[in-house]
Amino acid sequence: MNVRVIFGSSEDMRELPDKSVHLVLTSPPYFNAPFDFPGLFSSYEEYLSLLKRVGSEVARVLRPGRAACFVTQDVRIGGRLYPIVADIIKLMEDVGLRYQERIIWKKPDGYVRISRRSGALVRRPYPMYFYPDNVYEEILVFRKPGRFERSKVPPEVRERSRVELEAFQRGKWYLSVWEITNVLPSERWSKYTAVFPEELAERVVRLYSYAEELVLDPFLGTGTTCVVASRLGRKCVGYEVDLELMEAIRERLPGAELIERGDARRLRSKLREEIERRLRRTSSGASLS
Repeated sequence: MNVRVIFGSSEDMRELPDKSVHLVLTSPPYFNAPFDFPGLFSSYEEYLSLLKRVGSEVARVLRPGRAACFVTQDVRIGGRLYPIVADIIKLMEDVGLRYQERIIWKKPDGYVRISRRSGALVRRPYPMYFYPDNVYEEILVFRKPGRFERSKVPPEVRERSRVELEAFQRGKWYLSVWEITNVLPSERWSKYTAVFPEELAERVVRLYSYAEELVLDPFLGTGTTCVVASRLGRKCVGYEVDLELMEAIRERLPGAELIERGDARRLRSKLREEIERRLRRTSSGASLS
């Protein structure tokens, strides 16, 4: 298995040479999201600073003409909606990447029922009680300036990387809105962190990389990007700062090379405690909007 996982911060990807990565696919932590990363960052400015430092490393290691894809969405905390999507676009352009596409990942209509938030209008059917539930996230696609020379891809690799047109048509990959079922809370890996579905990763890896190329995920989580990249015949390297995810990564990626750096941390237990506290507050009727 051509998979390497570095436990340490992707603010410093010293293990990767300049222009060595063919595709970046990642989902940064959602700023202090109440049921995923509560209180992880001391401020929104600290969060954006982290993203900019990671973005600078992404721009360094990405090959010219190749893509970096970020799965993300704005986050509402304490009644304030933080413009993560807009800020990531600006930050990535600041570090030298060009904004190319925005794909909407829409969860099926049946995935979300009326919640306490959207149900406010049901309880009080009057203007100014409208608070919609969010059923989508965004895949922001950037490219590093420069030319990708397709002619240098060996013919056999080109054929192995052929996009299956039946799946392309059936799944409507050609649209800027992809309807993909989310990883449900009951599924195993969702208890660790916010996980995007393997189908989403498969589409991105197939559409933006060739077999044998190197895929990078600077916020690896439980390893979805590397699981899919490896299955599709790509090499993969992931960075994950939380040592408490090592067991899950080792189970999902048997045979992967695991490297532990001194800047790795232990985060999951503390986050779980805070999530449980918030769940207890929710069940007792306290608001978390």
